[in-house]
Amino acid sequence: MPPNLTELRKKLRLLESPVRAQINQGFFKTGIGEYGHGDRFLGISVPDTRKITHHFFELSLQDIAKLLTSAWHEERLSALFILTEKYELANFAGQEKIVQFYLKHVKKVNNWDLVDSSAHQILGNHLLKTHEFVLLEKLACSSNVWERRIAIVATYAFIKQGTLIPTLHIAKMLLQDTQDLIHKATGWMLREVGKKDEKAVLLFLDKYAARMPRTMLRYAIERLSKKLRNTYLHANKNPLYFIRYTQKKGACLAKKIAKNLDHSCKKRIE
Repeated sequence: MPPNLTELRKKLRLLESPVRAQINQGFFKTGIGEYGHGDRFLGISVPDTRKITHHFFELSLQDIAKLLTSAWHEERLSALFILTEKYELANFAGQEKIVQFYLKHVKKVNNWDLVDSSAHQILGNHLLKTHEFVLLEKLACSSNVWERRIAIVATYAFIKQGTLIPTLHIAKMLLQDTQDLIHKATGWMLREVGKKDEKAVLLFLDKYAARMPRTMLRYAIERLSKKLRNTYLHANKNPLYFIRYTQKKGACLAKKIAKNLDHSCKKRIE
């Protein structure tokens, strides 16, 4: 029997929990004026949601659209879990269709967990193949906070492949963003860049730490040594100190290079 939207919704309702739903209302900031205002929860855990949706990956895009437009958070999350699995199993033409569907309904990807469960898995992985980086820039310039978060989180797919420039470029675009959700996501991606290439993230921090939002910086430097963390945090409070620090760092590097060149010349003469 083919997967059925009604059956999926029945299975989700069997696991709903009013107590967990109440907790989630607070955790996802659903109050008036908060980022998740108006979102509603059934109170189903993420592992349980994922376990159920795994059996419905053959659901049609028409039915997935109905889930994405649902007022219930877990139904929208289910739609994205199914969409991600469909993307992984599709050929290139099918993947292109899924990405266009995702972008058409992007305004329904409207909480941080929905973004983080789909942006790099669908959009990021596809851009690895198509190289349409302008799309990330367009999303990063959006007035919609979730689209800006999608822009930076989508670059996680590039980081995993060792391609770091897209992340650093989008992070630079988001340096002046006023939303804490963007500060956290950008700092997270910079931290992931550092896992692949610490020098790359240090160069970025040397240039921008003094004017980065504090939360973004704290997330970015989590895995650095205590000495480096303190240096960058101090720089964030005292930009003039940091200018002197980077100048000194540059002078030391130049001196080291000159010393190496001198040593190399001596070896050649000998």
